Amino acid sequence: MNALLQAMQPLLAEAFSVWGSPITWLEIVAFALAVAMVVFNIRVNPIAWPLAIASSLMYFVLFWNGRLYGEASLQIVFASVSVWGWWQWLRGTGDDGQPLRVRLLSPRGRVAVAGLALLAWPLLGLFLDHATDTDVPYWDAFPTAGSLAGQWLLGRKYVENWPTWIVVDAVSMSLFAWKGFWLTVVLYGLFTLMAVAGWRAWAALAAAPRAARG
Repeated sequence: MNALLQAMQPLLAEAFSVWGSPITWLEIVAFALAVAMVVFNIRVNPIAWPLAIASSLMYFVLFWNGRLYGEASLQIVFASVSVWGWWQWLRGTGDDGQPLRVRLLSPRGRVAVAGLALLAWPLLGLFLDHATDTDVPYWDAFPTAGSLAGQWLLGRKYVENWPTWIVVDAVSMSLFAWKGFWLTVVLYGLFTLMAVAGWRAWAALAAAPRAARG
């Protein structure tokens, strides 16, 4: 962990500033990788996962430096889960034993995922409030819990990952604006628009097999 932080220190140099807040080279590179990642996710291309690993490690350093410990820790989880997601997209199978395809979650599954995320939110917020010096524990905890749900849904190719990301991105934008990460605010605004496009694209892919069977 310390080695990663030290290795990326040079990238924390200011490239330019927006409204008095510095934009670092690290944030610029992470921004570019994250946008490319979502583009490949929309296209259901597995190359999205190594891009996710690289951008997550960069955002870990950025957020840790800004005392957003929930978001920072989430990036390490993202990097780890991305290895799993990469494997799922390459070798994973559905309940029918066939390779994973884009599909809809059952109504019961949607309730279960939403319930777990909402349960994790206050628990994580309580932990951050008592175990770290963050000044936004519950605000930080909400997108962290939602992102975990979204990452699992994405890894298993469920369409519902996209509306989950829309909610997460909207909350994250306000959080990053509070911290002065303006380029990341722009990124998450772009993520929101891309999530809408991804939702439409994946919904069409999920409907195609049903139409063929009909």
